[in-house]
Amino acid sequence: MNAKIILSLITLFVCAISGSALADSGQAITYNKPNRVQSDYMQELLKLALRQSGKQYTYVTTAETYSRDRVMESMKSGDITVMWGGTSAQMEDDFIPIRIDAYRGLMSHRILLIRKGDQARFDRVQTLDDLRQFSFGQVRTWQDSDILEKSGFKVVKITKKPGLFHMLDGARFDAFPRGANEAWNELAAFPTLALDVEKNLVLVYPLPTYFFVSKHRPEVAQDLEDGLEKMLADGSFDRYFYASKEVKDVLIKADLPNRRAFYMENPFLPKATPLERKELWISLDELREKTQLMRDNNEL
Repeated sequence: MNAKIILSLITLFVCAISGSALADSGQAITYNKPNRVQSDYMQELLKLALRQSGKQYTYVTTAETYSRDRVMESMKSGDITVMWGGTSAQMEDDFIPIRIDAYRGLMSHRILLIRKGDQARFDRVQTLDDLRQFSFGQVRTWQDSDILEKSGFKVVKITKKPGLFHMLDGARFDAFPRGANEAWNELAAFPTLALDVEKNLVLVYPLPTYFFVSKHRPEVAQDLEDGLEKMLADGSFDRYFYASKEVKDVLIKADLPNRRAFYMENPFLPKATPLERKELWISLDELREKTQLMRDNNEL
C-alpha cells in the first residue's frame, strides 16, 4: 500500500472520528424548515442566545417544512431540538419552555387581515360585542382558537395555515387575526389574493412566544435560557429586537398606540408565566416612545 493511499485512509478515519465526536457531544441543533412567509427573527435570536454559551453549536433544518403536529412529534422523539410559538399548559408539559417572550409581548397584539373593500364594516366597531359579530379564521391547534372561542367569538378552524388566506379571500370568514409583526409579511406572500390589513383595531391578550426545547436536550434548554438572560441584562436583546426589520415594520405600519385596543383574558395562560417581570413585556407607551425616538433619529 503506497503512502498516498495510507494518508487518505488516515484522513478519512480522522474525519469520521471528528464527525462522531460532534454528534456524540450533542452540538447540532435541528429545527423546522421555515416556510415562505416566516421571517428569520426567531432563528437569528436562537443563534445569538446560544452563542453566549461559548459552545460551537451547528444548525440544521428539516428537509421539508413539517406541519405543527409533525414538529411536535419530532420534538418528543428528539429528532427536532427546538421549536417556537405561543405557549400553553400542554406545550409546557410536553417540552422544556424558555419563559422569555421572544417578542416581548408584541405578538400578544393581534391585528386583522380582512378582505379588500371591507374596511368600512370594521370602522363601525366600537365594542367587543360589535367585533363578535364577525367570524375569525384560525388553525385548529393554535391557542388563539381557544382564547377567541372562550371570549365568545365564532371561529372557523382548519388544519393548515396557508388555507386560511384563501378561505378569507373566498369569504368563508371575515377576518384572520395575526401578530402585529406578521401581518404585512404574510400579506406580501399572497399578492394574488384580495386581502388587506385592517387599519384601526387591535386585539390584546397575553400569549407569549417561547422557545421550546426537546426533553432529550436539557443542556440546550439551559444554554438557551442563560443566553437570553445575558442578552436581557446587557441590552443586546433590546438592540436586536428594535433593529429587526420585523419590529421596525410594526412601528412604521401598525401604529399600535393609536389603534382602538380591545383587551381580552387568556384563561389558558400557564400559571408559571412570569408576568411579574415587567422588563420582559413591551407596553404601548414604550412602543409610542420608541417609535418617536427612532423617527427623530431618522431610523424609520
